[in-house]
Amino acid sequence: MGDLNTVDGKLDQIHQPRKILVIRRDNIGDLVCTTPLLAALRARFPDAWIGVLANSYNAPVLSGNPHVDDVFAYTKGKHVASGQSQRWAQWRALWQRLRLIAHLRRRRIDEVILPGGEQASARRFARWIAPRRVLVASPATTGHEVERSMACLAAYGIADVDITMPTSCTVVADVALANRLAASLPPALAGRRLIALQLSARKPKQRWPVERFAALARQLYAAHDCGFLLFWSPGAADDPLHPGDDAKAAELVAQTRDLPLAAVPTHELAELIAGLSLCDAVICSDGGAMHIAAGLGKPMVCLFGNSDAARWHPWRVPHVLLQPESRDVADISVAEALAAWRRLPAV
Repeated sequence: MGDLNTVDGKLDQIHQPRKILVIRRDNIGDLVCTTPLLAALRARFPDAWIGVLANSYNAPVLSGNPHVDDVFAYTKGKHVASGQSQRWAQWRALWQRLRLIAHLRRRRIDEVILPGGEQASARRFARWIAPRRVLVASPATTGHEVERSMACLAAYGIADVDITMPTSCTVVADVALANRLAASLPPALAGRRLIALQLSARKPKQRWPVERFAALARQLYAAHDCGFLLFWSPGAADDPLHPGDDAKAAELVAQTRDLPLAAVPTHELAELIAGLSLCDAVICSDGGAMHIAAGLGKPMVCLFGNSDAARWHPWRVPHVLLQPESRDVADISVAEALAAWRRLPAV
């Protein structure tokens, strides 16, 4: 493998790499925030092959992305299904990962980009793939996650102004899937502006109470005669592998029986992307769904608890962000959320 390069200095010789691989193997939001980097790479190197190494969990974010030639995904150990065949599944996942590494190694990649910085697993992948050069996002870079990712382009001699003013995030919905979801919605939603309610959040302090979602939906319906699509992480709350919010979703449906609201189960990420694409605006907590909505260009009210709003706010879409001093979204009132909605442009 060639010498390690960071964004602290430019490459020794500005050149036109033929093959570039971006490794982003963490969360959904991280990969969404990397899509402006991919767009900038395509603009800078229109004839290069650009690939992305992701994981089976976040890879659907790049389905249909016009700036990427190939997406490679591997299954993380924690994403292997549990059960009697778990050991076999883990061995199979490991074998597939080794085959993927061998395939990428044979491609003779010119440069690997690690926009997530010095992550041990990403670093190992880069070492195994053996590119000519590795570009790593500097830990000294600050700002939004998009800007941190885009800073890798400094190594190509791109001016700072281009790094700090990247394009919007890009997420592309499967049109056929979106059409099928739209056709399955109840007649009561026909012709109404649709608001997405995403009630799940990974961190406890990012979770807004179900009864407040219900109360906010009632006030929005009274004011706008709108409809609602309900999204959540599917599964039982006690699932050790993928905890879900089926019970909370059922509770919210029960509390809003008299409203034009449809629960939209999304067992695959592609379904969530397609469902959100049908909506005119979104109300959600910080998380993967928020970044997907931003990538789809949806205006939103977003609720932030104990996460870094400066780094993770919705990128380049109209939004109103609420974050209480306590850093717990449970301290955000329905009145505050409604006031935020009224400040949201284009609603």
